[in-house]
Amino acid sequence: GPPPPQRRRTAGAPRPADRAYARTRRLLVSASWSSTWLASRIFARTNPQHEYTAATVIGREISPYYQYIIIDKGSNQGIMHGMPVVTQQGLVGRIDAVVANASRVQLISDAESVVNVHLQNAKVEGQIVGSITGEISLEMIPQDAEVQIGDVLLTSGLGGNYPPNIFVGQVLSMQSQQNRLFLSGSVQSIVDFSSLSAVLIITNFEAVDITPLVP
Repeated sequence: GPPPPQRRRTAGAPRPADRAYARTRRLLVSASWSSTWLASRIFARTNPQHEYTAATVIGREISPYYQYIIIDKGSNQGIMHGMPVVTQQGLVGRIDAVVANASRVQLISDAESVVNVHLQNAKVEGQIVGSITGEISLEMIPQDAEVQIGDVLLTSGLGGNYPPNIFVGQVLSMQSQQNRLFLSGSVQSIVDFSSLSAVLIITNFEAVDITPLVP
């Protein structure tokens, strides 16, 4: 017999699959926002000394040259250069460029990033430094420090870029070289930058540039 007649669709009418995709996307966005909101409430309760603005990640650049994310809050929402960015787990980085309704966050794994840290168990200060590969190294640790694998790193507050006592990560390994004044090592960040969907900006912390004062 003749083939069944084709149902004609109006040009531009959404396909059922497109409608399902749009619905799924709306659900994902709302789930992302509810997780952002929940994270902000949990972190804010445990760190009441700070004020926060929650933001969603809308872009990322994880390449051999740059390590940053783009978020959906900017100067219209009170975001300013230098504000620290965290998740409920720990430190992400800081705001390094702002437009009206979006900002760029330099991750702590970026090659230009330096964060002053305190090793909780070894009771010493040091620095973590990003790299073009995204690996994070631990530097400026005194030779006589007793650093253990797994030692916890927190921001020290020194240097004026970050408030103290934000969880950064853990020591993965340490190296000691002859004729070197300091130990160095590698660090595992507590935050998985490749899967970040939501962050918190600490809005009541003003970064201080002490570079002009360093001899």
